[in-house]
Amino acid sequence: MTYNTQLFPWCIIRPQPNMKQTIVARFRRRSDAEAHLQILRQLLPTAPHTIIFDLTPDNLDETSQGAKS
Repeated sequence: MTYNTQLFPWCIIRPQPNMKQTIVARFRRRSDAEAHLQILRQLLPTAPHTIIFDLTPDNLDETSQGAKS
């Protein structure tokens, strides 16, 4: 996870087919994400959007290896 990504952990995502998701925007605070989500719902009422807190590490292999040791 890059430093910039760590600074903006709140994300608005849009689910895609086949269990994929697209990050629409990133925010420092949840309240900012909620305000932006309200605007998105007004502009795109039929498109699904969700707020998540994203702390996914860059390399999942390193974290899984550390858990095994």
